[in-house]
Amino acid sequence: MPPIQQPLCQKARDRPVLGPPADERRILPRWRYNRAIVAIDLRSDTVTRPTAAMRAAMAAAPVGDDQYGEDPTVNALQDRVASLLGKEAAIFLPSGTMANQVALRTLTRPGDDVLVSRESHAVWHEMGGSAANAGVQFTEIGARGAFDAADVLAARKPRGHVIYPPTTLVEIENTHNRSGGIVVPQDACERVCAVAREHGLASFLDGARLWNAAVASGIGLADLAAPFDLVAVALSKGLGAPGGSLLAGSRATIDLAVRYRRMFGGAMRQAGIYAAAGVHALDHHMARLADDHANARRFAERLAKSPRIALDLATVQTNIVVFGLRDGAPDGAAVVAAARAQGVLLFAFGPRTVRAVTHLDVTRAQCESAAETIAGIVEAA
Repeated sequence: MPPIQQPLCQKARDRPVLGPPADERRILPRWRYNRAIVAIDLRSDTVTRPTAAMRAAMAAAPVGDDQYGEDPTVNALQDRVASLLGKEAAIFLPSGTMANQVALRTLTRPGDDVLVSRESHAVWHEMGGSAANAGVQFTEIGARGAFDAADVLAARKPRGHVIYPPTTLVEIENTHNRSGGIVVPQDACERVCAVAREHGLASFLDGARLWNAAVASGIGLADLAAPFDLVAVALSKGLGAPGGSLLAGSRATIDLAVRYRRMFGGAMRQAGIYAAAGVHALDHHMARLADDHANARRFAERLAKSPRIALDLATVQTNIVVFGLRDGAPDGAAVVAAARAQGVLLFAFGPRTVRAVTHLDVTRAQCESAAETIAGIVEAA
């Protein structure tokens, strides 16, 4: 008789608690993994916690059934974001990844080709969802997070070709995460979208951190969004909400996105409690993004002085710092582990690449202290 399969619930109980691998837990005391004790968390701007005022706004939010379009707080948030981005309508979704996935399903058909920047979020950080959900393939173009109209024309695959998949969408990520939070030049966005329209391609802006792009560039949100058919923005990154993203576009496009949100399991009921955090963030956390940018710059300037760190300060335009580790420095995993042991949390992008992100839960002094810690780790090796 074959062995009895262990119940899934029993397997789950037997798994170790969330945390570092067992070998790391043997090296570092358990308290190192208690986030309430870790002083400086620079892994992402998604690690922020709702402020007391944001929690109060969530608790007081009027709600209804969003499935029926009856949640007043969700409706207010959607109308506000649509207005901010200069679009006819917007739809609230649980997460940025779902917003991107719904956008792809709305603007493409299975088997289509999508032009994206190199190392884009859609390719690197969405678990292959674009192939599984929308059935599309990606063609990466350009360099350092940006591309221009000439790149689109060189890579575009025509409809009706005997063997090529048709290119039907061009997607730009602004700011660009893996390129260090750079702001994609607006004139390049305008040229790309113009040539896309000329050749019958739709355009999508993954603007999860578009708020940062607007603050850094001084260009209004509606102007940044204007060239694109569909725009995504996130509330859980620089703005500090616990979650939520929106898509904004024409009324017809958003009506279609509503269907795919439901299909992907993203439709919610009394979501006003969640949406209220976004409303509060737009009211109170937009202007202070400049502080995050300034803190990232100070942090980067200290790291750039180290001969063992490769960092182009020209890429430090918003709240993200991506730096490389030169020969003689520890690898990314070792730097992350050593920093964690000293109360600084970072994210390894690769064997010799590390990312740090500033946000509303870290101060200028903490960012300066973290930079000294990291430089000390790298230079002591």
